[in-house]
Amino acid sequence: MDDHKSTQKSWDAIVIGSGLGGLVTASQLAVKGAKVLVLERYTIPGGSGGSFQRNGFTFDVGASMIFGFGENGYTNLLTRALADVGKRIETFPDPVQLAYHLPDGFNIAVNRNYDQFISDLISLFPHEESGIKHFYETCWKVFHCLDAMPLLSIEDPTYLAKVFFKAPLACLGLARWLPVNVGDVAKRYIKDSELLKFIDIECFCWSVMPAERTPMINAGMVFSDRHAGGINYPKGGVGVIAQELVKGLEEHSGAIRYKSLVTKILLEGNRAVGVQLASGEKILAKKIISNATRWNTFGGEGCKQPLIEPSKVPSSEYKWRNRYIPSSSFLSIHLGVNNLTIPKDAHCHHLILKEWDDMEKEQGVCFISIPTLLDQSLAPEGKHIVHAFTPSSIKEWEGLSPSAYKEKKTVCAERLIAKINTVFPGLSEAISHQEIGTPRTHRRFLGRHQGSYGPIPSMRLPGLLTMPFNSTGIKNLFCVGDSSFPGQGLNAVAFSGFACAHRIGADLGINPWSLPN
Repeated sequence: MDDHKSTQKSWDAIVIGSGLGGLVTASQLAVKGAKVLVLERYTIPGGSGGSFQRNGFTFDVGASMIFGFGENGYTNLLTRALADVGKRIETFPDPVQLAYHLPDGFNIAVNRNYDQFISDLISLFPHEESGIKHFYETCWKVFHCLDAMPLLSIEDPTYLAKVFFKAPLACLGLARWLPVNVGDVAKRYIKDSELLKFIDIECFCWSVMPAERTPMINAGMVFSDRHAGGINYPKGGVGVIAQELVKGLEEHSGAIRYKSLVTKILLEGNRAVGVQLASGEKILAKKIISNATRWNTFGGEGCKQPLIEPSKVPSSEYKWRNRYIPSSSFLSIHLGVNNLTIPKDAHCHHLILKEWDDMEKEQGVCFISIPTLLDQSLAPEGKHIVHAFTPSSIKEWEGLSPSAYKEKKTVCAERLIAKINTVFPGLSEAISHQEIGTPRTHRRFLGRHQGSYGPIPSMRLPGLLTMPFNSTGIKNLFCVGDSSFPGQGLNAVAFSGFACAHRIGADLGINPWSLPN
């Protein structure tokens, strides 16, 4: 290998990308005393968990339905990550997780109060009262196992021994659910086909998969934490989370560099030793953490410039490619509208599905978020933010001329606005600001392969047992984020960040002996 030259100081760890998973990893390591550098290709932190400003509006890049901001237990991972670096964010509690607008007039709002939600669902399916209670109570069992133990790296035998001693029943209970998917459990208790379809869309709204391909561990966290810790929106927008983590990182002697595009992970044999930037600069570190997608890191699915050259890709990554494919990206529209078009008692989050068969189809499901119903400071006086998005494949947007691309954006945006109008009539006439993002936009600005928001199984798999952990087949190279256990969602990538930092901390000998309180 050619000689690496860098003017930088010696780093214990370099994190490639400042998504929430990468920032949690970096800040956790910095708190433990490691010297950490985060390299971000864009001008702001957060990735799909960031925010941007336009004409007095503060828009969230991705979804604004945030789990992990509770006050108790171990599953409130965003709260814990911020607290560990001395930060706290004011939040607004959302009384309803999601209002569903489903086929044949099937409408239901998932109330923050668990008993109210169960009562509302039973009123729609009175013949399934027992099945409904058994299914969601099973989700609670999984949640209580998760919430009884510190959620750190299950790759560290010492940690596993400590946590088993602290909570043996929770450990055994959690192990039981690792190979199980939601669909298996739902069908055990529920027979009504429409109710089973509702369980599918309950999973799809955050996992982008139906119940038969959604791990029960993830569902146990989401279906229960929305009632335990609740959905809580950060004051100032989702991007504030990343901003505060960066402040905490820097206050603990860590650093972040923007406009720093990593093009290559440097290897000596089968050992990662540093990174190379697009500028040609080389920076060395003891540990390298990729917060890029698995495809951006190791290649596959047509990725032309992965960080690891093809001849150095471990065999384990080829196995992973056979099991997982990129999920669709999204067509997004950010609107500023007259607030008179949004009733004051409207719910913040909505999902629209016209036909059950459309759930996994191109632009089949429409998600709507109106965060100004919780935090009015995000928009000018008299205005609301409406962020709507629908799954869309990069394949639908490739090979278009500039004029055809522009026309397709306009047509798809009008179709999306028409769907919003079914919930908020007259909204299309009250738009004062509009921005449209396609899968190409997500790929360009977030650096995500195909604009994807993470991997989904290419086949039916046994729960989470096939998800890769933070370690890779290359020594001193780790992965974090939605391509690692336990998958997609801000709370899930925070889990991944805690686990990655703990795993690296064990190698560096900087982990505290005692478990978190």
